[in-house]
Amino acid sequence: MPEGIAIRPLEHRHRADWERLYAGYAGFYKVTQTPEMRARVWSWIHDPAHEVEALVAETAEGRAVGLAHYRPFARPLSATTGGFLDDLFVDPEYRGRRVADALIGAVAEIGRQRGWSVIRWITADDNYRGRGVYDRLATRTMWITYDLRLPG
Repeated sequence: MPEGIAIRPLEHRHRADWERLYAGYAGFYKVTQTPEMRARVWSWIHDPAHEVEALVAETAEGRAVGLAHYRPFARPLSATTGGFLDDLFVDPEYRGRRVADALIGAVAEIGRQRGWSVIRWITADDNYRGRGVYDRLATRTMWITYDLRLPG
């Protein structure tokens, strides 16, 4: 665990930091994200009936400096449940301190506790810094991802 950093579930008191971090994540991937979109995701995270959950990396002062959104997913071919790490972002000021490692490790621990068979995520091909972390922590797969856009 990085010194002075704790990984914990996202709480209402983290709202402003989470907004800042999630906007930074969207900006990193050049995705237009509105306050209404963030409000929807915030509501999902705090709805016990919704599958999306979140962790934050928090400083000793209570400031969230990293986020991870994750959820279970069915794996019919192996008849198991896995965990999908949808979003991972660390404040640029805290990069290089293994905050991402701690967030991924915390999601992996949750997965072990829940009996998940894998933690899976995708990243952009040109996310070289992130891929350096991921290559150290996990195994790159041979799978290629496709998106079929649906109108509406």
